[in-house]
Amino acid sequence: MSSQPAADGGAPHRAGRVALVGRPNVGKSTLLNRLVGCKLSITSSRPQTTRQRVTGIVTRPGAQIAFVDTPGFQTEHRSALNSAMNRGVAAGLQDVDAVVWLVEVLRYGERDDAVAGLLGRDCPVILAINKTDRVKDRKLLLPFIARLAAMRAFAAIVPISAAKGWQVTDLLEAVVAVLPEGPPLYGEDELTTDSERFLAAELLREKLFRSLGEELPYASSVGIDRFRQEGNLRSIHASIVVDKESQKAIVIGKAGKQLKAIASQARREMERLFGGKVFLEVWVKVRRGWADDAAALKHMGFD
Repeated sequence: MSSQPAADGGAPHRAGRVALVGRPNVGKSTLLNRLVGCKLSITSSRPQTTRQRVTGIVTRPGAQIAFVDTPGFQTEHRSALNSAMNRGVAAGLQDVDAVVWLVEVLRYGERDDAVAGLLGRDCPVILAINKTDRVKDRKLLLPFIARLAAMRAFAAIVPISAAKGWQVTDLLEAVVAVLPEGPPLYGEDELTTDSERFLAAELLREKLFRSLGEELPYASSVGIDRFRQEGNLRSIHASIVVDKESQKAIVIGKAGKQLKAIASQARREMERLFGGKVFLEVWVKVRRGWADDAAALKHMGFD
C-alpha cells in the first residue's frame, strides 16, 4: 500500500483493520462502542452476547481504523453455533494489520490461554488490560502486567477501562502507531460496514438478552424475515427463535406484555441508530435444536 502524505506535510496518513479479540465477557463490545462513539455492538452481562463479527470505523486526523469486534472464543457449550462463533474469531484474525487482545485485569485463565493460542507472530499485538477501574489495591496491577508481558513481545500494553473510557485514547494512539501508511479505506462519515438488517437483528437480540438472559442464556436467537425501506420508514419483520414451547411462553409473557416490551425497546434503539421511523413486527418461533441446525444458523446470518 502506497504512502499517503498528510495534507500539512507532517506525518503520513495511516489506515488498517484491527481485530478485537478475547474470551467471552471481557469487554470487547463495550470497547468498540467507546472507540466508535456510538452503539454498534450489543452488550449484556450474559455469555454469547456477541455471536458474529461487527466492524466499527474510527476516522480521525491522520488515521482511519476499522475495528473488528469478534465473538468471545468459546471453550464450553459445544454446538454448531459455538463452532460458527469460533470460526468468526479465526476469520476476524485474517487479513488484519494489528490485533488488540483484551484481558480482564487480575482474571487471566485457561480461556484466555485459548485465545493466546490463536495469535500469530507476524501481526502486531497490543494487550489491553480492561476493567482496571475495579482494582481497589493498585499494588496488584504491576505484577499482573509483568506476568502477561513475559508471554510475548507486545507492540504495547495499555491498562484501560472501556466502560469508563479511561486510557482508551492511549489505546487508540498505540493502535495508530502500528498501522501501515496508506489512504482511508472508507468514507469519512462511515461508521460500520454492517448492514442495517444485521444491526436490527442484533439490537432485538440485545433486548431479549437483557430482559430474559437469566432464563434464556443460550436458547434464543433472532432472524430477520423481511426488511424494507420506503423513504424514511423501515418496515422490519423479525423472528425470535427458541428451543422449546416453554421458552416461547417466557418470551411472550402474560398477555404478550414481555414480547411487547422487548419489541418496543428494540424499535426505539433502531430509530436512534438508523435516524428514521421503524415499524417492527416480532414473532416467536420454536425450532428445536436450532443451535445445531445449519439452515437455521444460515437464516440468522452465520456462515
